[in-house]
Amino acid sequence: MSKLAHSTMRKGTYYFLTLHSNAKRMITKKREDRRLRPPRRGWLALMPLVLLAILMAGMGWLMGDFSSVPMTIVFLIAGMGSLLTLRGYSVEERVKAFSHGAGNSELLLMVWIFILAGAFASSAKDMGAVTATVDLTLKILPSNILLAGLFLAACVVSICIGTSVGTIVALVPVAAELATRTGITLPLMVAAVVGGSFFGDNLSFISDTTVAATRTQGCSMRDKFRTNFRLVLPAAILCFIVYVCLGQGSGQGGYVSQGEIHLWRVLPYAVVLITALCGLHVLLVLTLGLMLTGIVGIADGGYTLQGWLLSMAKGITGMGDLILISMMAGGLLAVVRKGGGVTYLVRALTRRVHSTRGAECCISALVALTNCCTANNTVAILSVGSITKDISDRYGVDKRRAASLLDIFSCVVQGLIPYGAQLLMASGLALVSPVKIIPYLYYPMLLAISALLSILFVKKK
Repeated sequence: MSKLAHSTMRKGTYYFLTLHSNAKRMITKKREDRRLRPPRRGWLALMPLVLLAILMAGMGWLMGDFSSVPMTIVFLIAGMGSLLTLRGYSVEERVKAFSHGAGNSELLLMVWIFILAGAFASSAKDMGAVTATVDLTLKILPSNILLAGLFLAACVVSICIGTSVGTIVALVPVAAELATRTGITLPLMVAAVVGGSFFGDNLSFISDTTVAATRTQGCSMRDKFRTNFRLVLPAAILCFIVYVCLGQGSGQGGYVSQGEIHLWRVLPYAVVLITALCGLHVLLVLTLGLMLTGIVGIADGGYTLQGWLLSMAKGITGMGDLILISMMAGGLLAVVRKGGGVTYLVRALTRRVHSTRGAECCISALVALTNCCTANNTVAILSVGSITKDISDRYGVDKRRAASLLDIFSCVVQGLIPYGAQLLMASGLALVSPVKIIPYLYYPMLLAISALLSILFVKKK
C-alpha cells in the first residue's frame, strides 16, 4: 500500500472515529438534558409543595390552632416526600441534592444573621431597652393623638427590634390598659399596635423577612430599604392620619411612664439603625449592637455578665426552629428544582405573562398564596424565593423590586390572616377575638393598595 493511500485511510478512520465520538456525546447530552429537565414530569416535582400546603391546612384544622402547627415536623415530612418524587436518581443522589440545598453558602450566611439577630433582640429586651424606647416615644406625644401615637410607637419599636411578634408582646398590654382608661375601643387600640408592628417587620435591617428577601434575591439591604420605603411611607402616613381622626376626643389622658426614662438604654437600637443605614454589613451591625447591649446593660445594672450571656443564649435558642425550617426549606426547594418543578411552575405561572408588570403581579400573588398556606411570612419568602429569582431574571424585574414585593405581600397577608402568630398573640394578650381586630388593621390594607397601585400604574423601565 502506498504512503498516500495509507495516509488517506488513517485520516478517514480518524474522521470516522471523531464523528462517532461526537455523535455519542450529543446523544448522551440529550439524554442528560431529558433526565435533568423532565418537562412532562415537572408537576410531579411540585408535589412536595402541595404536600406542604396540605399538611399545614390539615394539622391546623385538626389542632384547631394554625399557630400551634409544628412547622419543623411539617417540613420534615414534606422533605422526605420530596425525595420520593425525584425520579431517575438513586437514593444517594437524592439525599445529596437535598443536603446541598440545605447547606448552600447563601443559606448559611442567613443562619448566621438569624443567630446574631436573636441574641441582640433578646439581650436588648432584657436590659430594658424596649421599655425605655416605648416610654420615650409615648411620653413625648400629645394626649389627643394617643391612638396615632401608639401606632407610631409600634413603628419605631418594630424597626429597632426587627420583629412584629416582639413589638406586639411589648406594646399590646400597654394598649389594653390605655383602652380601659381612655374608653377607646379595645380592638382599635390593639390593631394600631399590630399594624405598626408590621411597619418595622417589613423595613427593619434585622427583620428575618428582610434578611430572607434580600438574600434570596441577591440584593443589599440598603437598596431594598430604599425601594420599600417609597411604597411603605404613603401607607404609613395615611394610616397615621386615619388614627389621628379616629382618636380625636377619645383619649382623655396621656401615657404615664413607669419611671425615669434612661436615654442610654436606647443607645443600642439607635446605633444599629444608624450603622445599618450607613451601609455597614449586617453581621457587623448586629455584632456592634450586641456588644453595646452588654456594655450598657452591665454598666446600668440591668444584668450581670452571666445574665447577659444567658440572655443571648435564650435569643439564639429561640431562633432554632427558624434555622431548622430555613435549612429544610432550602433542601426541599433544591430537590424540587433538580426534578424540574421550578421550571414547570415558572412556565405555568408565566404562560400569560408578557411584561415586567405581569411578572410583578405573578411574584406578588405567589408569595401571598404561599403565606396563606404556611401562616409564616419568613417561611413563605424562603419557599418561593428561588422561584421569584427565576421570574425576575426572565422578565427583567429589578432584584430590589422583587425583594420589596416579596416582603410587602408576605407581611400584608401575615397581618390579615386570623390564624397568624401575630394576631393570635395580640388577641391572647388583650383578650379579644382576632376577627374583631381585622377590620381595624388599616396599615396592612393600605400597604397592599399602595403596592398594587405601584405595580399597575408606575411606569416600568
